[in-house]
Amino acid sequence: MLTAKGEEDDKVRGLDIGAEDYVTKPFSARELLARMRSILRRVSPLLAGEHLECGGLVLDPVSHRISSDGESIVLGPTEFRLLHFFMSHRERVFTRGQLLDQVWGTNVYIEERTVDVHIRRLRKALEPSAKEGLLQTVRGSGYRFLDKL
Repeated sequence: MLTAKGEEDDKVRGLDIGAEDYVTKPFSARELLARMRSILRRVSPLLAGEHLECGGLVLDPVSHRISSDGESIVLGPTEFRLLHFFMSHRERVFTRGQLLDQVWGTNVYIEERTVDVHIRRLRKALEPSAKEGLLQTVRGSGYRFLDKL
């Protein structure tokens, strides 16, 4: 929200009704743009455009390419988003529900087991490059992407 109302109650109300951020006048255009970039990175990390490298894998979100030791890896769009999320959040364990929210979006209503299907597809695509071991199942919790094998 961009507003002239700067009282604490106004800010709390704005954030409670769903605003991602609350900026009051006067504001700096540079600060506003930085806040917008921050929200875009959080909402759509693929737009950030930064190469990710991990365990011999290189992911380029701009060209939508993945390679392992120079060899190209072909992934479907969901597996690409899933790999991008994991490579952006290495060594952390995520439940199926968290992965659904982060990769598929919060307004999608599908079975949690759908995550397992896409994890299996991702592992299969990584198998020829021997990188499938980077994606671990954490029994009783979810999945983790290792920093290296």
